[in-house]
Amino acid sequence: MAERLNKAKMACNKPKRPPNHPTQSHVVKACEGGKEKVIRFGQQGVKGSPKGSARNKSFKARHAKNIKKGKMSAAYWADKVKW
Repeated sequence: MAERLNKAKMACNKPKRPPNHPTQSHVVKACEGGKEKVIRFGQQGVKGSPKGSARNKSFKARHAKNIKKGKMSAAYWADKVKW
């Protein structure tokens, strides 16, 4: 069985690689306004593209609405860490 994450021991807003997740590449404990939420994001084995590339611009345009939601959304963290 996969190793479990302990939310209490995780640092706020510090993305890291999960121990043994089959599909997601990163995990973060998002903290904002007194709320905490564990968010898994990013597809395993996929890398972002350089800034300004067509692939990079497409990702940001496609997810702009969700990125604007802030730290409590997976799109925000994917944009910050992978793209």
